[in-house]
Amino acid sequence: MTQYVLIFASALVIALALMPVARRAAVRWGFVDQPSTRKVHTVPMPRLGGAAIYLACILALLALGDRFYVSQLVSILLGATLVSFMGLWDDRLGLSPLVKLIGQVCAAGILVLSGVQVGFLPIPLLNLAGTVLWIVGITNALNLLDNMDGLSSGIATIACVFFLLLAAMSKQYLVGTLAAALLGACLGYLYYNFNPASIFMGDSGSLFIGFVLAALGIKLRFPDNVAFVTWMVPVVVLGIPVFDTTLVVISRLRRHLNPLTTPGKDHVSHRLVRMGATRREAVLTLYLAACALGVAAMFLTQASVVEGYSAGVLLLLYGAYAIWKLEQVPAQDPPALEPEPSAKES
Repeated sequence: MTQYVLIFASALVIALALMPVARRAAVRWGFVDQPSTRKVHTVPMPRLGGAAIYLACILALLALGDRFYVSQLVSILLGATLVSFMGLWDDRLGLSPLVKLIGQVCAAGILVLSGVQVGFLPIPLLNLAGTVLWIVGITNALNLLDNMDGLSSGIATIACVFFLLLAAMSKQYLVGTLAAALLGACLGYLYYNFNPASIFMGDSGSLFIGFVLAALGIKLRFPDNVAFVTWMVPVVVLGIPVFDTTLVVISRLRRHLNPLTTPGKDHVSHRLVRMGATRREAVLTLYLAACALGVAAMFLTQASVVEGYSAGVLLLLYGAYAIWKLEQVPAQDPPALEPEPSAKES
């Protein structure tokens, strides 16, 4: 546990120190998110926070991580580096969705080749497809969730807390080490990104965080229970980005729009604002929901098959009801509504 604390603290300190440097570098090198009609921030915002998150995470692991654990993390960090670099390129010059998708699939392939993959399905081909779908899906879900100050980084911070607790309880030091490093880096960034934000992470940060969280979900093991139940644990821990992406896909398909490339203010956070919450209240509400899902995930680690699937069905039904309810809220701001400063819209 001492090692976890040291890695967390070092990543936090590094991230806090690097964010002001990243802000100045972003302005100098042109990594600036300009206001537009599809975004709600009204002033140009530097978006190199993701590079600082990446460096804080990597440096903390290299400085304080055990060599044995760090060597096992190479494939995860290599894939995360690939998606983060592509996000950085997209932040500066722009990349087509197809190119980004191909890069994410290649990054997932790195994990598969190193043996990091889903293993609870009965057919190897299904495990392979499930691994790629999970990694690409969660990577993009965190990117889509980055639509309001402090939202994506805060949800990632909460997910890291629960992944770290679950890893410590089952003595999975590799997962715990990486979760501690990412937790410190995300929390250091959140200090500068919580409303009102002074820096954005950009795609380089959201894709990096999403990829690492997806890999952590695969690496988690629960020896006291069966995989037939515990496969739900990482899905529930990451329930907010999964729910938000599902809502957006269903909503945009219903409106005959491309679900992943059409920008819009139709995420769960935007709909909570249109229901009367402030942007800060909407983000805090989703924080509370993420914490509740984390507690539910910890219950699933000890649940029987009947208990686990009963809880899973209840969560699924509640999620379906929440999607139906949120779909009653207009998917776009009324024309007369003036937006207040906030993060980029996905």
